[in-house]
Amino acid sequence: MLSVAIEATIQEWLGESAALFGRVREETTRAIQTAGQALVVCLTRGGKVLVAGNGGSASQAQHLATELAGRFLLSERRPLPCVALCADTAILTALGNDFGYEAVFSRQILALAKPGDTAVFLSTSGSSRNVVAAASTARTCGLCVIGLTGEGGGALRQCCDILVAVPSTFTPHIQEAHLAILHIWCQMVDTAFGGDRP
Repeated sequence: MLSVAIEATIQEWLGESAALFGRVREETTRAIQTAGQALVVCLTRGGKVLVAGNGGSASQAQHLATELAGRFLLSERRPLPCVALCADTAILTALGNDFGYEAVFSRQILALAKPGDTAVFLSTSGSSRNVVAAASTARTCGLCVIGLTGEGGGALRQCCDILVAVPSTFTPHIQEAHLAILHIWCQMVDTAFGGDRP
């Protein structure tokens, strides 16, 4: 049997999460759509998606790469090129050791990016220095840069072509919203590529 305190915590958490999702729907639908369309255009034209983040955002970056290179909901959609820059521990530790942690993503952008690619950077604060540095590098390389952040967008805002800023400063709820947004983008990609075969 749930204690009164635990039940209150559950109700409060879910209520706050639901309220935030309502705000996300009201305040960021257009930005979500614009970013999703940019991903579709990139992939349709033969570009690839480069995605990165730290900590929980790193796991969500890998999740996006999995859904695009593997599949989301459609079993017959062809695999699409998406690289999570936070997934290779050998590269991350080598770059961190040799160039500093701030450069672990930007060096990979320089190595992998080509015109026509799109970069997606996740940062709940928008202020992660390695993410901001990579976004700046990606813009210099001519990529479309999409930022997925919390309220305000932080320093990442200045480096983005498209910013989706979840209207919250509470990291766990921002991450919950980020996951939903990533799934929306995957659904948009599924819709665009649903008739393709490998």
